[in-house]
Amino acid sequence: MTKLLAFDLGAESGRAVLGHFDGSRLRLEVLTRFANEPVRTLDALHWDVLRLHHDMIVSLRKCAAEHGGADSVGVDTWGVDFALVGRGGVLLGNPRHYRDPHTEGVMEAAFARMPRPELFRRTGIQFMRFNSLFQLLALQRDRSPLLDAADTLLFMPDLFHYFLTGEKVNEYTDASTSQMLDPAARSWSPGLLRSFDLPERLQGKIVQPGTVLGPLHRPVVDETGLKGARVVAPATHDTAAAVAAVPAQGDAWAYISSGTWSLMGVETPAPRVGQETLAANFTNEGGVNGTIRILKNIMGLWLVQECRRAWEREGKAYSYDDLTRLAEAAPAFAAVVNPNDDSFIYPANMPAALADYCRRTGQPAPNSPGGMVRCALEGLALCYRWVLERLEGLTGKRLQTIHIVGGGSQNALLNQFTADACDRPVLAGPVEATAIGNVLTQAIGLGVLGSLADAREIVRRSFEVASCEPKNPDAWKGPYARFQALRG
Repeated sequence: MTKLLAFDLGAESGRAVLGHFDGSRLRLEVLTRFANEPVRTLDALHWDVLRLHHDMIVSLRKCAAEHGGADSVGVDTWGVDFALVGRGGVLLGNPRHYRDPHTEGVMEAAFARMPRPELFRRTGIQFMRFNSLFQLLALQRDRSPLLDAADTLLFMPDLFHYFLTGEKVNEYTDASTSQMLDPAARSWSPGLLRSFDLPERLQGKIVQPGTVLGPLHRPVVDETGLKGARVVAPATHDTAAAVAAVPAQGDAWAYISSGTWSLMGVETPAPRVGQETLAANFTNEGGVNGTIRILKNIMGLWLVQECRRAWEREGKAYSYDDLTRLAEAAPAFAAVVNPNDDSFIYPANMPAALADYCRRTGQPAPNSPGGMVRCALEGLALCYRWVLERLEGLTGKRLQTIHIVGGGSQNALLNQFTADACDRPVLAGPVEATAIGNVLTQAIGLGVLGSLADAREIVRRSFEVASCEPKNPDAWKGPYARFQALRG
C-alpha cells in the first residue's frame, strides 16, 4: 500500500487527505479540515499563510501518529496569488488575496505599455485584473518596498513546499496562471518582466508536476515525527489537479471544475493564442504530462456562497441543501444574470448586488432566497452554454459529454440545468477530484503510475459518477438569447 498525503487548499478551507493506493484502486481518507479565512488589515486583504502552515504541521503530526507516516506529501492551492521572499529566505509580508481591490485599473495601465493582443500572444492567459503580472504592477505603481527587497517569487503552493523542504521552485501548472509564462515553450516568457520594468530575478526554476523536491526539512520531521516522506510537487494548481482526475476517455469532452469558481474547458496538446481565443477571453493553462487546458474562468458558486453568508449575518441560516430545494421550487427564468459581471467579484452584500444587477438590466429582482439562488444557478448554466459553443469553435469538433468534478458536482439541480442549457449529457463526479489529482500526480512522480492515462483509469475504477441527461433543452433557448444580449 502506497500512502500519499495531499494538502488541498481552497479559498474557504483546507484539508489534509491521505490516499491509500494498492496499485489498482485508490481510497481517500480526510485526516483534517481547517479554515482558510482571509484577514483584512486597514485597506488590504491578505492570506494568513503562517496559520495555514501551522495547520499543515498539525496534519503531518496526525498522519505520523495515526497512520505511521506517508510515502509522499504534496500541496495544491488556487492560482495567481504569490509570496515574495527576500535575502536569507525571509517571507516579506503576508501574500495579498486575489480579491483585494489594489489591482483595480492596473490592466488598462498595462495595456498602455504592451498592447493587449501582444500580451495575450506571449502568455495566452485570460485577462483578469488579479493575474500575478497585474498584482506585481500594482505593487510597482504603489512603490511598494517589497519589490526592491524581494529575491524570489513563490506562488502559494510553492511557498508551502518551501516551508516543508527549504527548496524554492515554481511549479509549472500554477505558474501558468500568472500571465508571465510562454504557453508554447512552457517556460517564462522571455523579457516579459523587463518590458514592464519588473525584476526578472523574481522568476525561479520551473518544475513539472510530479517532480520530487526532496525530503521534509529536518525541523519539520522533528516537529511532526513524519519520517521518510518525500515532498512531490503535484499539479499544484487546484484546477490542473482536478482535471487530471476527470474520468474521461477519448477527446470529445469538456470539463467543469465546479466550486467557488467554475473552470470550464478542454484538454489539448498545444495552446491556442489566436484572435478567436483572445476575443472570447479564454486562457491557456498548463496541465499534467505536457497538456494544455484551454478554459474560461467563471464566477461559480461564489454567488450562492456569498448570498448564504449575507443571510447568515441577518440571522437567517440556510444549509446549501435548503437553498437548493428553495431554488428548485422558485419560478424559472424570472431574471437572467451574467455571473462574470464585475459587480459580483467582491460585493459587500451579494443579494443586494444581484438585485442591483437585475434593476440595471431592466429585469425584476428576485424577492426570495430561493428565487435569488435559482437566478444564480440558471446564470451559471447559461454561461456554461456560451463557453461550450466557443470551445467547440476553437477545437472544431462537437464535445459530446460534460464532466463536472469537484464540490459543485454535488449540486444535482445545477447539474440538470447544465445538461438542459447545453443539451449535453453530464457526468458528475468525483467530488474529491482535486485531492485525487494531487495524490495521483504524486504517484506518477514516485514511479508508482506511469502516465495521466493510467491515473484516469484508476479514477474510473475507484470512484462512482452520476449521470444526468437533458430533459427540456428547448425551454432554455429564449433565456439564452437574453443572456447573449446581456453579454453584448
